[in-house]
Amino acid sequence: MSRYFLLLSLFFTFSAQAQPTAKKAPMSQQMADSFIKWFPDSLGLEQNKAARWGYEQGLMLKALERVWQRTGEQKYLAYIRRTIDYSIGADGSIQRFKLDDYNLDNINTGRTLLTLMQLPGPRQAQYRQAAELLHHQLDGQPRTQEGGYWHKKRYTHQMWLDGLYMAEPFSAEYSQVFNQPTGFDNVALQFAQVEKHLVDPKTGLLYHGYDESREQQWANKTTGQSPNFWGRGMGWYAMALVDVLDYFPKDHPGRAKLIAYLQRLAPVLAKYQDPKTGAWWQVSDQAGRKGNYVEASASCMFVYALQKGVRLGYLDKKYAAVARKGYQGILKEFVQTEPDGTLALNGTVSVGGLGGTPYRDGSYEYYLSEPLKKNDFKGVGPFIMASVEMELAK
Repeated sequence: MSRYFLLLSLFFTFSAQAQPTAKKAPMSQQMADSFIKWFPDSLGLEQNKAARWGYEQGLMLKALERVWQRTGEQKYLAYIRRTIDYSIGADGSIQRFKLDDYNLDNINTGRTLLTLMQLPGPRQAQYRQAAELLHHQLDGQPRTQEGGYWHKKRYTHQMWLDGLYMAEPFSAEYSQVFNQPTGFDNVALQFAQVEKHLVDPKTGLLYHGYDESREQQWANKTTGQSPNFWGRGMGWYAMALVDVLDYFPKDHPGRAKLIAYLQRLAPVLAKYQDPKTGAWWQVSDQAGRKGNYVEASASCMFVYALQKGVRLGYLDKKYAAVARKGYQGILKEFVQTEPDGTLALNGTVSVGGLGGTPYRDGSYEYYLSEPLKKNDFKGVGPFIMASVEMELAK
């Protein structure tokens, strides 16, 4: 009898080993599917008022677009289209968009409009009209004396790092799609202004904001710079650099400069990467200082920018190792599997700004006062993008 059970046991053991194990989807797809499960209909206005027309919605839709391009699965495109259709009127108007705000945050979702207007479908004309409306905002956007966009009309005389991601990838793609070569000159100018006014010559890190009037309480009276280096601010900038290069003509003189900016930034990011976790700090140059912490969204953005820069030949291949270490740190420090099998991303700071009411003074203490959020779009979107890049690298 014992021999019978032994043979039976061996049979089931070998049978189990012979069964093919279900292959898990890539991390980018797992997180995208998790996101769709959180918001199963779309990011429509009623389902998630926090994701109104603005940069967070645009960030997530661009991340889902990357997964659609990678997998070819139409469910992602259908989700993107459904979400956009909640906001676009029959005349190409955009719900809850106010042109007179001249807010760069409202431009980012226009990248999805440019994608959709180039695909077959009944609303191509409306998508095009809405994209033209956003570009019209940029035509009238208030500027510094040297031509840099104010971040918002109410943030007078100020350039923020965030604004480069909000406006310039859209502007560069628009210039390509509509064959407007002078648009690339303006994109190059925006980056040149950041490099001129926001780069710290000692560390190579970039300050969060610049006030040409030097009137803001947070502004250095000599340089106009804000006082600290915010991780996600630099993350927005790094992503903007690698994304605008997707559209810049090879013979445009600004292209070489943009690549040079990225090549200048890469060793700085490598230097300030936390050697223990592989992630990056909320206040970038204050590793280990009381209250500081490694932060998810900045880490994902840097991994995305570095790995994409390597893939496209802008950066030396040695930075792939920096990206790999960063990505492993993200998986270990921030990603968790929920009981229902979905993924979650922890450790994203909810917001970071300057001025306003209540007043944000750009101090070390301010950046640490903003709460951390789970599954914040500003972390989830870049995580998906970083994952796509890491999967392509394999």
